[in-house]
Amino acid sequence: MEIGIQPVVYETHMHTPLCRHAEGEPHEYAEVGRQRGLKGITVTCHNPLPDGINSGTRMYPHQFEEYLDLVARTRSRLEGEVDVLLGLEADFLPGLEAWVERQLNSAGFHYVLGSVHPQLEEYWERYWTDDPFAYQLIYFENLALAAESGLYDCLSHPDLVKNITPDAWDYDRVESDVLRSLDRIARTGIAMELNTSGLNKKIREMNPNQRMLRAMREREIPVVVGADAHTPARVADRYLDAYDLLEQAGYSEVSYFLDRERQTLPIDVARRSLEEAQFTTAAD
Repeated sequence: MEIGIQPVVYETHMHTPLCRHAEGEPHEYAEVGRQRGLKGITVTCHNPLPDGINSGTRMYPHQFEEYLDLVARTRSRLEGEVDVLLGLEADFLPGLEAWVERQLNSAGFHYVLGSVHPQLEEYWERYWTDDPFAYQLIYFENLALAAESGLYDCLSHPDLVKNITPDAWDYDRVESDVLRSLDRIARTGIAMELNTSGLNKKIREMNPNQRMLRAMREREIPVVVGADAHTPARVADRYLDAYDLLEQAGYSEVSYFLDRERQTLPIDVARRSLEEAQFTTAAD
């Protein structure tokens, strides 16, 4: 964008081939981001876990330094063109807190997403009881525990369990437990994510759904928008739709993180920066 409002928006949730289920190198994601009017990207690959936990869909522990080097090289390559920030999507699984804390203390992260992944084999084996409703409630309990651990800046895709047990999902049934979890989460000061990739899952709505998003706003929980991009084409995917949902829920600001400190942007400013980039690209 040569004139008008400057780029201000970051992609806050994206992956690399090191996680074994993403395509494209970080510089390719960054280039798409530049074309779409982003100020930068925050690379948030899945953290390695000990003892082979979920090793098929994340980097191995011995690749952690490779990940740090990959992001650093990309940052140097694109300096002055697109910001490239170091982040991490770090799983919350009770008992692994010390492991995660050591990882987070080992590098200068800008942003750490805390994720409860109920599709993990190890999580499933620990908590599944042939009762999908009970499984959903356990998920929201663990989401609150993740916030209370103090390890993370933001909780990712915070109703993901609906896509693991879609046939048994009924928000009315779980709402009272969701609200109790949100009360606990709000007390920690952590942010929560509006993840646009939910529109591509079995229940085609962003994570979280609009009712949960309104409940988050009522509790003044900050929100970070992320696309959860596993291909460069999904960088900043449907961000404008996400801003609409946030405003409908009562939000006027969107958050992002630098040096693990929360920053805020007025939604109208974020929207205008992306719209202007779209207009400029169309004009070209």
